[in-house]
Amino acid sequence: MKLSSFKVLIPALALPLPAFAADLELKIEIPRINAAEYHRPYVAAWIEKSDNTVASNLAVWYDLDMKNGEGTKWLKDMRQWWRRSGRTLSMPVDGVSGATRPVGNHAVSFKGNSKQLAGLSPGSYTLVVEAAREVGGREMLTIPFEWPAKAQTLSAQGKTELGKVGLVVKP
Repeated sequence: MKLSSFKVLIPALALPLPAFAADLELKIEIPRINAAEYHRPYVAAWIEKSDNTVASNLAVWYDLDMKNGEGTKWLKDMRQWWRRSGRTLSMPVDGVSGATRPVGNHAVSFKGNSKQLAGLSPGSYTLVVEAAREVGGREMLTIPFEWPAKAQTLSAQGKTELGKVGLVVKP
């Protein structure tokens, strides 16, 4: 290899990485509820800007298996998500929507260049997780965070429909 070949490689290696490249891990616990008629909760997780507008939808778990898309009928029971974003979406949304989850801990992770995070500019945000269950209750948890940031591990504890919700931001 000639020395002139190295001249081409060196400037390319010196380019800075984007300052806002970070990954996000979301952990949602769905607690065991003793009820005569138990239904898995519908869950929505999204990121809000400081003005309460939706910056990104991360996950929407609902009953995908109902014929004729009947599962979408109860999405509006997640009231905050529905008002802020849900009613404008055509479900299912690729990479966002999925089936309801059973009791237990569930993790979802996003790379900094993913569709959900690529549009986030530096600033203050809030992770919002809302759950609603047929013949059950409704609960919403919020976790404020900075993007991009140093490593952050944050959490909130639910009382009824949600257990512990964790957020890990990795630079």
